[in-house]
Amino acid sequence: MEGLYLPGETRIHRLPAQVKVVAAVLFALVVVATPREDVAAFGGYAVLVGMLVAVAGIPPALQLRRMALELPFVIFAILLPVVGRGERIDVGPLTLSEEGLWAAWNILAKGTLGVAVAVVLAATTRPTDLVGGLARLRLPGLLVQITGFMVRYVDVVAAEAGRMRTAMVARGFRAHHVRAWPAVARSLGALFIRTYERGERIQVAMMSRGYDGTARAWAMGSVAAPPTTWVTGLALPAAALTIGVLTWLR
Repeated sequence: MEGLYLPGETRIHRLPAQVKVVAAVLFALVVVATPREDVAAFGGYAVLVGMLVAVAGIPPALQLRRMALELPFVIFAILLPVVGRGERIDVGPLTLSEEGLWAAWNILAKGTLGVAVAVVLAATTRPTDLVGGLARLRLPGLLVQITGFMVRYVDVVAAEAGRMRTAMVARGFRAHHVRAWPAVARSLGALFIRTYERGERIQVAMMSRGYDGTARAWAMGSVAAPPTTWVTGLALPAAALTIGVLTWLR
């Protein structure tokens, strides 16, 4: 997961992780709460996100490439006007559902903005700092620890899976047909067993070093945020809320 982080010295990079998490969540809530008919408000949100990407120093091509993870939702949204019910309107040679068009717009606009902010958060925050920020926000300790272990060992598991795949390919394995599925299933089972055994060894090693099952260590490694930093960090959701309210009043 370290590969998602884009090193930099921008103002957004320097913000404590907990501030960025709260700002991203509040921005997403403002976007979701905005009625889908307020098209101008979504345009304003998009401008804010564009400014955020520029301040964070993220190349636009990289931002767009990472946002490709929402492609399945885009495909689903595109199909809604075709299969939707209710009153239908003519759009060129097609007859589409009006309710389906609004639903597609709602998903695309809100989903794209949310994913864009999440990409900025991942690109400007180290995974370990993110876990520390969650601990600072006093999220349930078990959730923080699960997230922390995932951050630390997901690359280890991915590397183990890569070595297993290399070994299978070296023995002539090609997963090009249905008959190869049993072999893939067995390899996944073997990977699960190796991961489980590694987790047991890690637990024993941690217990022998005084681990007491709490998430204090994560919070100790994070940086506290003074009130002025919170004011700066929450500028994004505050601006989004202002745009939403002004659009609604208009």
